[in-house]
Amino acid sequence: MAGRRLDPDEDALWRKVTATVRPILRRPPVRPVVVPVADTGVAETPAKPRKPVGRIPPLREKPVVPAKSPPGPGETLDGGWDRRLARGAVAPDITIDLHGHTLASAHFALEEGLSRAVMEDARLMLLVTGRPPREREVDGSIRRGAIRAAVGDWLLGSGYAGRIAAVRNAHPRHGGAGALYIVLRRRRG
Repeated sequence: MAGRRLDPDEDALWRKVTATVRPILRRPPVRPVVVPVADTGVAETPAKPRKPVGRIPPLREKPVVPAKSPPGPGETLDGGWDRRLARGAVAPDITIDLHGHTLASAHFALEEGLSRAVMEDARLMLLVTGRPPREREVDGSIRRGAIRAAVGDWLLGSGYAGRIAAVRNAHPRHGGAGALYIVLRRRRG
């Protein structure tokens, strides 16, 4: 197959590249050495033929697998819970309403509600944050309320984060876009 001819610049570059290439040296195969054995008069059992020793592959280190961190809030819910929450078929054990709160008082109310829920070994908490405003930002996204925007960080930073199994949007029966379900893990032991 004939290719195109190289122009002078390409030809000069190709010569530079080929000048730096070294051919791979091929070694001849290793032949076993036969050593004559003196005849002792005793019949010997023939030895198993040895496998020829070839190239030994380099030692490969096992990849380091980072230790799994404990799952955060919202990562440990099974499908049954998700289906029941989506249908609104569960009744919250505790409801916390953050309407009319400032950021500071809403954070305090959330912490107090989580504390009460953990003490009572509640399984499902309804957190009412209020519907986000219908105004749109410059980029077209819907603007969220300040409390709703901060709830995720508050839950992650809470002293009860280890007890939170999941955070899901509430069913319209329980407030829809203006509320969240917080599913708590049961106390062990």
